[in-house]
Amino acid sequence: MDSLTHSGSVIVACPPDELYAMVSDITRMGEWSPICRECWWDDGGGPRVGAWFTGRNVLPERTWETRSEVVAADPGREFAWVVRGFIARWGYTFTPIDGGTELTETWEFLPSGMEMFRERFGDDADAEIADRHEKAKAGIPETLAAIKRAAEA
Repeated sequence: MDSLTHSGSVIVACPPDELYAMVSDITRMGEWSPICRECWWDDGGGPRVGAWFTGRNVLPERTWETRSEVVAADPGREFAWVVRGFIARWGYTFTPIDGGTELTETWEFLPSGMEMFRERFGDDADAEIADRHEKAKAGIPETLAAIKRAAEA
């Protein structure tokens, strides 16, 4: 298994630049994500390549924080980050269409993240990786629907 990827898209009645400004404000992610409840910029960062932010994630069985590095910040086109700089890449692309934007959210579990999971979880690594994949598959449509509602309100 080299990588796992999942994505989803939604049409939003909002111009790409406006939608990008909203989505790249990671302090709002807690409004939309079913797992990430809060994010903040580290060291006064902002939506630019190389900036880091921390996110607080909450599930019934646990709460945890992760730091992520922004790896794409192209206004109106793409915004993306990599969890801990090597585990998983989350990103959004903004494609202009008549009357708005096609917003696509993509998640990819990176080979370096899989390697770290194998070291950390041993025989349970495949189950842990599969769990992250299932949560991404379930969370992406929920997050996109919430962003659409907020952008069109």
